[in-house]
Amino acid sequence: MLPLEVTGNGAARMRSGKELGVIDRVEITVRAGDGGDGASSFRREKFVPRGGPDGGDGGQGGSVVFVADHGVSTLSDLRYKRRYAAEPGGNGGKNNRHGKSGPDLVVRLPVGTIVKRLEPDGGETVLADLDDAGATVVSAYGGMGGKGNARFSSATNQAPRLREHGQRGQEARLLLDLKLISDVGIIGLPNAGKSTLITALSAARPKIADYPFTTLEPVLGVVDVGFDSFVMADIPGLIEGASAGVGLGHDFLRHVERTRLLVHLLDGAQPDPIADMETINRELALFSDELARRPQIVGVNKVDMPEAQAQLPALLKRLAALGIEAATLSAATGEGTRALAERVLRELARLREEAPLAPVEVAVVPVLRPEPRARVRIEKRGSRYVVHAGRRVDGMAEMLDIGQEEGKAEFYKRLTRLGVVAALRRAGARAGDTVRFGIVDVTWEE
Repeated sequence: MLPLEVTGNGAARMRSGKELGVIDRVEITVRAGDGGDGASSFRREKFVPRGGPDGGDGGQGGSVVFVADHGVSTLSDLRYKRRYAAEPGGNGGKNNRHGKSGPDLVVRLPVGTIVKRLEPDGGETVLADLDDAGATVVSAYGGMGGKGNARFSSATNQAPRLREHGQRGQEARLLLDLKLISDVGIIGLPNAGKSTLITALSAARPKIADYPFTTLEPVLGVVDVGFDSFVMADIPGLIEGASAGVGLGHDFLRHVERTRLLVHLLDGAQPDPIADMETINRELALFSDELARRPQIVGVNKVDMPEAQAQLPALLKRLAALGIEAATLSAATGEGTRALAERVLRELARLREEAPLAPVEVAVVPVLRPEPRARVRIEKRGSRYVVHAGRRVDGMAEMLDIGQEEGKAEFYKRLTRLGVVAALRRAGARAGDTVRFGIVDVTWEE
């Protein structure tokens, strides 16, 4: 089931999950900068005979870095730009001039964003959970700069023409999944008065209107109670079938997962508020057993309306029979909202005392002796041999100019020193076979 989008006249229409309207779950592509190429040049001053090589190194490519920032509340800014690329490094030059390193591209995300890498096979790998302000993660590393020919000068090779190309920067498809971090979540059917309540208790100003689904994104507000405070989240309206994706469905049930306490707001003017409460609780249980056990404070809203006043005594008696001591309030007039905030603060204090940090147990740490692992692993895929020897070897194949005889000789010399040549021989690789290093295919030569 697709999420709903509300138009200006209040009518709800279906919205594709891949449209630009998604504000808490966004797919983007990141691309780090390529490293700069090393230079191949020689000194040519008039009075410096046989000056030797003076090619400088290339600069490092910029990385793409995510930073959690309290100043950002949603992922809405990422709706309009789905590709982020850092700057490449500059190329090396004559006179040992090194290329300029590309600056990192810093993207600020809301606190509570989970960064996942989308794998080619359809799986997801969690890279980081940015659950604290200032938390950072490098989502794509910039490529290394190539060495200039001055780096390859030696006593036996005083005029090398060999230089390295810059390494390609990493590229990845990412899923940014925002799950708000709050102490308290307000849940309830659409138009129960959740937005009005958070407006009355905090400085948050969500959209308020007399039609369902006015809130299309979760809203955070800081509630001050004396010298204490807590963070409250207005979770957009849930309906029957939300656990299966109906209405706003999974888009916002996810935000309830990180709360310590739920305020279940009932519309006291509805014919059967208890049935409404059971509907929401049933959806929470279907979505997650843990959510079903989350502590709740039930509040009966809109007690200023005649319909609510007429059935309030009977409603409170029915709730008491279920073991629920409900709070009564009117979010519109402010009646009972202060008492509700004080009760929430007391309940939060109790929950924190009941679930303190686990004590550190002093125990004997076992000594783990893992089995030795081969540094080089060769995999046969059809007619191609794939070398798994780490980013260092993959980078050599990418950066060295293998088409040049001097570069090819340097490449094979390094592979021999690292044991890759011997491993390929053991695997059965022969001259003319195709060998893959990372993203580079090489025609093998003995």
